[in-house]
Amino acid sequence: MKQTAAIFGASGKLGRHALAVLERRGIAVRALVHRTPVEGADVTCVHGSITDAKAVEETVRGADIVVQLATTKEDSDTFFDVSVRGTFNILEACRRQGVKQFILFGGDAAQGIWFYPQPVPIDENHPLTAYPGYYAFSKVMEETMTAQYAVQYGVPTTVLRSSWVFEEDDLLNHFSLLRNVNPAEPGHGFGSVSDAVLDLVRSGKEHVPILTDAKGAPLRRHIVHVDDVMQAFDRMIGNPSALGQDFNIAGPSAFDYRVAAEYLSKKLALPVIEIPNPQYHPFEINITRARTVLGYSPENDFFRMADRAIAARRGEE
Repeated sequence: MKQTAAIFGASGKLGRHALAVLERRGIAVRALVHRTPVEGADVTCVHGSITDAKAVEETVRGADIVVQLATTKEDSDTFFDVSVRGTFNILEACRRQGVKQFILFGGDAAQGIWFYPQPVPIDENHPLTAYPGYYAFSKVMEETMTAQYAVQYGVPTTVLRSSWVFEEDDLLNHFSLLRNVNPAEPGHGFGSVSDAVLDLVRSGKEHVPILTDAKGAPLRRHIVHVDDVMQAFDRMIGNPSALGQDFNIAGPSAFDYRVAAEYLSKKLALPVIEIPNPQYHPFEINITRARTVLGYSPENDFFRMADRAIAARRGEE
């Protein structure tokens, strides 16, 4: 019999790609739609809000797989209702309906990343440690509830905990001085910056930033391309080995901001500039569990992501 997946957050950045994976797998989709329409050859829409338990129950009813991607960022007015109340409503529906798999799209924000010292690569045994703000807190709450519903009620859960997800020309936007420093808000984007940097921004002189830590060393950071996130998602769906597990999903390796900036500098013919970020710490993600249990094999390291971002901006991808 054909499987059905109930999906929440289908219209978002990751949701659109998740729909494509489900369609390719031949899985029928029932999507909860709040504002943004969702379309697809085998997509049924349920109109309502994730905060409405009845609408959530209707969406989950009869589904084999439930996928939770709905979230908000730093919005104090909505984060609790969407991320916390919404995830609770979904888990309650999963418990009552007896679904075969609940997949939560989490994020490395739940593990603190560069806000705290990370002396070893971050694996799945790392404690949940939200950094300041509503988004990271909501990611911790979602995971905590998911883990407890597995314990209390035996809900078959899988957590996909991804690093910062990039697609199209996102990477170039991150490595842009002009996009990340606002002279009216010097603390935006790259933290506190010097007057010299602000003068460059005011004059419209683009540079590729090298973010450095408190010791002046280039930071290391781990990110992931959306295609690799979807590879992991595809390998989780209906996979008995994925049940009861959480997986850190990131690119093949972390990148060094100096190496990255110098690569982009050559590609874009732009000068580099060091931007001190003493409040941040280098980190990398351990993806061994995903590699061994799922056969996850990410294809996009920083350099391939950079090349793809340049091609996308030129309209070549």
